Amino acid sequence: MHRLLERRWTISAIVRRLNLDRKTVRRFRDTYLDELLASACERRPNGVMDPSKAYVSARFAEAQGQVSGTRLFLEIRARGYRGSRQVVRKHLAALRAGTTEPVRADIPSPRKITSWVMRPREALTESQEERLLQVRLACPGIARACDLARVFADLVRHRRGYLLLERIRQAEQDAPTPMTGFAGFLRQDLDVVTAGLTLPWGSGVVEGHVNRVRTPDRAVYGRASSGLLQVRIITQP
Repeated sequence: MHRLLERRWTISAIVRRLNLDRKTVRRFRDTYLDELLASACERRPNGVMDPSKAYVSARFAEAQGQVSGTRLFLEIRARGYRGSRQVVRKHLAALRAGTTEPVRADIPSPRKITSWVMRPREALTESQEERLLQVRLACPGIARACDLARVFADLVRHRRGYLLLERIRQAEQDAPTPMTGFAGFLRQDLDVVTAGLTLPWGSGVVEGHVNRVRTPDRAVYGRASSGLLQVRIITQP
């Protein structure tokens, strides 16, 4: 290319002759060879974006494809990405064209997902919140169940019993089948559940005494008389 430039070839002619982009020709023309070689050695490998592909796929699905490459680049750069903006744009274009499969993160166990759902958002670490987002994007049914579970948990934590009937109606309209059944059971004992979510009193003390009585009963079942069981219960502190 430099030999052609020395012969006073125009950039357009060099582009046609060497089948290069005009920007590439200008960069090679205006940059010393040592700098070009150094930048080539520092160039990241093709797999630089692999750790970020799951996040990009999740954001792409969340926005239904309506997300810009620049925004994604800024988001994953804040998460440790060190590649170029162009690599992100190419991957995003491939997702939109359907020429590459979205990368999904490994799905954690149901027990772990449940623990993330039932905890307050402020109690989750950044990593846990990200994993839960990936699970929600992978399964819309879990996403809706997660929202409703958090709604009902909020009723319990803050004693907002006056909102119970409205939340039951929401669950009965568009919730997954298990959540709809749960809402139906709440409706059967609506007054009792509303009182439990409103009043400061509860049956916890009674349940504790019932458990205290049943424990020795199970321990000596079939091996002692009712009199001994009575003595053990009465004398137990």
